[in-house]
Amino acid sequence: MNVTVFGTGYVGLVQGAILADVGHHVVCVDVDAKKVERLNQGEIPIYEPGLETLVRENYAAGRLEFTTDAEAGVKHSQVQFIAVGTPPDEDGSADLKYVLSVAQTIAEHMQSEQIIIDKSTVPVGTADKVKAKVAEILAKRGREELKFDVVSNPEFLKEGSAVADCQRPDRIIIGTENNDTIEVMRELYAPFNRNHDKVIVMDVRSAELTKYAANCMLATKISFMNEIANLAERLGADIEMVRQGIGSDPRIGYHFIYPGVGYGGSCFPKDVQALIRTAGNIDFDATLLKAVEARNQEQKTTLFAKIHQHFEGQLEGKTFALWGLSFKPNTDDMREAPSRVLMEALWSAGAQVKAYDPEAMEETQRIYGTRDDLSLCGTKEAALKEADALVIVTEWQSFRAPDFDLIKQQLNKPVVFDGRNLYEPGRMQRKGFTYYSVGRRVV
Repeated sequence: MNVTVFGTGYVGLVQGAILADVGHHVVCVDVDAKKVERLNQGEIPIYEPGLETLVRENYAAGRLEFTTDAEAGVKHSQVQFIAVGTPPDEDGSADLKYVLSVAQTIAEHMQSEQIIIDKSTVPVGTADKVKAKVAEILAKRGREELKFDVVSNPEFLKEGSAVADCQRPDRIIIGTENNDTIEVMRELYAPFNRNHDKVIVMDVRSAELTKYAANCMLATKISFMNEIANLAERLGADIEMVRQGIGSDPRIGYHFIYPGVGYGGSCFPKDVQALIRTAGNIDFDATLLKAVEARNQEQKTTLFAKIHQHFEGQLEGKTFALWGLSFKPNTDDMREAPSRVLMEALWSAGAQVKAYDPEAMEETQRIYGTRDDLSLCGTKEAALKEADALVIVTEWQSFRAPDFDLIKQQLNKPVVFDGRNLYEPGRMQRKGFTYYSVGRRVV
C-alpha cells in the first residue's frame, strides 16, 4: 500500500520506517526543511535503538521517502497518518493546533477518498474536530462530494524499545465504525497480525480514551509504588522486598512497580495532565489522577531532600557526580526528566554538577547551554573525580556493575545517593559507603 505520514518526530518516524520495512511505500511529510534534509542524508534526529538502520535500509530500497511537499504527500496515498506533536498547553490540556493544521492541509490537497488516521495522542473528541475541519475546508473548495473517514489508531510505543513495540505490537486499536475503513486498516496492519488477531475495533471515542487510560494506569502504578516506598522508609521496611511480595501476585505483576524518583518523558506527564484537564472540562473531579500527578512531582524532589539532609543544608561549593540525565535508559529524551529537577535544585543551592549520560549529553547541552556550574564528562568515571557524592538518576545498564573501589577512590567521601535502587545496601555498607536509596534503610 501507499502510505503518507505527517510528522517525522518520535511516533511518525518509527511508524513510517516500520510500515516501509514490511513493504509499504511510505512518504513522510514534515514542515521542518532542515530535519527533512538531515533525514534524506541518513541522519536520525532522535536516539532510538535500531531505528537508524531501519530508516537507512528502507530509504535506500526506495520504500521510505522524506519531503516538505504536503501536496505530493496527500496525492501519494489514500491513507494519511497524522503523527505530529500534541504538547501540553498552559492549562495542561493537549494543544491540537498541529493536528488540526495537518487536517486542514490534507483537506486543501485531497482529490479523492481519504482515510485520515489520528496516530498522535489526542483527547477524546479530537476525531470529531478533525472531521469538522476537513469538512469545512472541503466546503470552501466546493468539494463536499469527496468522502473521507477519520480513524483513531493510537500508538503504544515505549521509548527505548519503540522499534520492537511497533514490529510486534501487543494490540492494534482501530477506532472507527466504517466497515470499508476497517478492511483497509486490517490490510495495512496484516504483516503485524499473523500469529493471532491483535486488532481490536471500537468506536473512535473509546479508542481515543484507551490511549490515555493505558498511560494513566501505568503512571498510577509508578506513583503508587513510590508512595509505598516513602512509607517503607519511615516504617523501617525494605521496598525491594515489598515489591517482590506484591509482584508475585499475577493480578499485580512486576511491571511498573519499581520505586524511583518519578516518571518523566514525553508521554506519562503530558497524558495524565491532559486527562485531568479533559475531566475538568466536563465537571468531573479526577481525584485519583490528580493524586498520581502530585505524587510524581513530589517524588522528583526526594533525591535533593536526602542530599540536603545529609549535608545539613551546606551545599554551596559542593560538587556532585550525576550518573544519568535522560528520563529513562535507551533514549536521549530529557522531557520532564527527574535529573532536571535535581540539577536545578542543586544549582539553586550553590552546588556544582559533573554529569554523564551515555546518550543525553547533547540534549543536556542544548537545554542548558554553557554554565559554570555544569560539567559534562566523557565517561562516568570522569564525573567522579573530586566530587562530594555520587547521585544515580537513570538506570542505564552500564551503571549496574561499576568499579566500587574506583568510585570510593575518586570521591571526596564515599557517599552514594541511588535514585534507582541499583545496588544492594548490605554490600555498599561492607564496602564502606554511606548509601541512600529509595524505600530502604540508610546504610
